[in-house]
Amino acid sequence: MRMLNSLSIPPHLVEVLPPSATVNEGGHLEIGGCDTVALAEEFGTPIFVYDESFLRARCREYKEAFASQAVPGTVYYASKAFSSIGMLQLAAQEGLCVDVSTEGELGVALRSGFPAERILLHGNNKSDAELDLAVGAGVGRIVIDSFDEIDRLHDLVRQRDAAPVACLVRITPGVDAKTHRYIRTGQEDSKFGLGVRNGQALAAVKYLATFDTIDLQGLHCHIGSQLFDLAGFREAVDVVVDLAAEASTAYGAPLHELNFGGGLGIAYTRDDKPVAVGVLARLLSEEILARAEVAGLQAPRMAVEPGRSIVGRAGVTLYSVGVIKELPGVAKYVAVDGGLSDNMRTALYQSEYETFLANRPEAELDSSARLAGKHCETGDVLLENAALPSDVRAGEILVTPATGAYGYAMANNYNMVGRPAVLFVQEGTARVVIRRETLDDLVSLME
Repeated sequence: MRMLNSLSIPPHLVEVLPPSATVNEGGHLEIGGCDTVALAEEFGTPIFVYDESFLRARCREYKEAFASQAVPGTVYYASKAFSSIGMLQLAAQEGLCVDVSTEGELGVALRSGFPAERILLHGNNKSDAELDLAVGAGVGRIVIDSFDEIDRLHDLVRQRDAAPVACLVRITPGVDAKTHRYIRTGQEDSKFGLGVRNGQALAAVKYLATFDTIDLQGLHCHIGSQLFDLAGFREAVDVVVDLAAEASTAYGAPLHELNFGGGLGIAYTRDDKPVAVGVLARLLSEEILARAEVAGLQAPRMAVEPGRSIVGRAGVTLYSVGVIKELPGVAKYVAVDGGLSDNMRTALYQSEYETFLANRPEAELDSSARLAGKHCETGDVLLENAALPSDVRAGEILVTPATGAYGYAMANNYNMVGRPAVLFVQEGTARVVIRRETLDDLVSLME
C-alpha cells in the first residue's frame, strides 16, 4: 500500500481525511481497508462513509485527556453532530456520556440502550413532553434554559412523585467567540441561556434553591463552534467560576459541576489548524484551578460536550459526477448527485471543503469549478471554487472529506430526495448503520 501522505497525493489532504486513508493498488482511495469506489458501486451515491476505528480513537482520546487532568472532566458526546443507534452504541462502549437536545435525539439514545444516567438533555424551548420523557427515563442531567422551564419541571417532578432531578443552569457568559455568527452561542444576545451581566443567571440559582424537586448541580455555558482560538474558553472559565463563587457565598448553593460545552474546530481545508484535545483539557483544568483559588472556591468538576471534533474528520461523502457544463468566459459547473439534501453547511455558513476524485486521487487538481448539487435551487452549490482535474468526467466518484459532522444530521428531503445511507468501515468490512431512504419511505408519511 502507498500511504496517503506519500508524494503521490497532495499532502494537504492528509489532515482532512481519516488516518486510515490510503491509495490502494488499484489507484483508488481506501478508508478503513475498504475501496471507496467499490463502496460507491455497491451501496450507491451519495453516501457517508465513517472510519469506525478513528471514531473510537477520538472518543478514547477525549476521555483520557480529560480524566487525566488535575480537575477531572466528564465527556458528553454532542449527538446533534451525528446521531444514530450505531454511533451512540459506539460512544457508550467507549465510556462517554451523551447530550441530546430534542425528544427525537433522546429517543434514539434510549433506544440505542444508552444508560439514562449518562444522558444530558439540552434545549432552549423544551416541551412538556420532552421534559416528561427525560424525567421518566431518569436522565442524568437536565440543562435549564429559562425561568419558565424551572416551574414546568418542578410541576412534572411533583406529578410523577419522582426523585429530585439533577440540573445545571445554562448561562450566557457574554463571550463573543471568533467564529461564524450563526454558530456563536455565548454572546449577550444569544437565544440560549440566562445572562450573567443582566443578573438573570444568579437570580435563577437563587430561585432554584427554593425547590426540593430540583437538585442544582452546577452551571453550563457554550460559547460557539468550530473554534481554533482558545481565548474564549479561558474567558468563559473566569466568568463561570466567578458566578459559582458568588452563588455559593450569596445563597449557600455549592455548585459541583461546570460544563463548558463543545466547540473545538476541525480541519476542513488546508488552511485550518485545529487545537489538540489535550491542549484544551489542560487549559480548562489549569484555568479552573487558578480562578477557583482567587475566588476562594473549591475547584468543581468540569465537563465538556464535543461533537464535531469527534465525528467530523472521521466521515467523508462520496458523490457521482453527473452533468458538466462549460459557460465560456463565465464558469464551469460540475454537478453531483447530492447537494443541499446532504450538506447544508455551505448554504448556511459559507463553508469550504477540499475535493478530489476517489477513483484517481493522484490526479493533478489543475482546474477549478463550481461544484453544484442536483436540487432546483440556484443556491445549491457545494463549493464555489472546487479544485478538480481539468478532465473530470461524468461517472467519476468525487469525495468531500470532513463531512462526518452536520452532514447527515442536517440532511433533508428537499425535492423529495431520499437521505443517503451511512456506512461504518473497519478492517476491510463495511456495515450499514443507516440505510438509504426510498420513495416508499417518503410517501409512507403521506398515506
